[in-house]
Amino acid sequence: MMTIEDKKKLLQIAAQVRSQAYAPYSCYHVGAALLAASGKIYDGVNIENAAYPVTICAERVAVFKAVSEGEREFIAIAVVTSNGGMPCGSCRQVLAEFGLNTLVIIGDLEGNILKEATVGELLPGAFQPQDLPR
Repeated sequence: MMTIEDKKKLLQIAAQVRSQAYAPYSCYHVGAALLAASGKIYDGVNIENAAYPVTICAERVAVFKAVSEGEREFIAIAVVTSNGGMPCGSCRQVLAEFGLNTLVIIGDLEGNILKEATVGELLPGAFQPQDLPR
């Protein structure tokens, strides 16, 4: 079980890395901090591109960094934006790949928790690995 201090720490990291987002087109900076079951925290920021479809969200950056280092189980992800924006559908699906119980914590620039939900609550009926025939 995560304590309020644990959640605030993730929000603080997400808020700090948010300043490194590359968002020259939308000017919508997002920071994420992902807590793996190993205890390690992986951060991520959104990275835009002039060819809009290849833009990547902060949440997926954090997940991909973690997975590239061997992580497969996640406890929580904190996401910080200027207005409490929620993860997009693509980010929800990527998070669902690694478990529906991951806690998603949405925070603001002041470190306040605005919303909390599990990935399963954000993506009911998620398509998962077990849905593929073997």
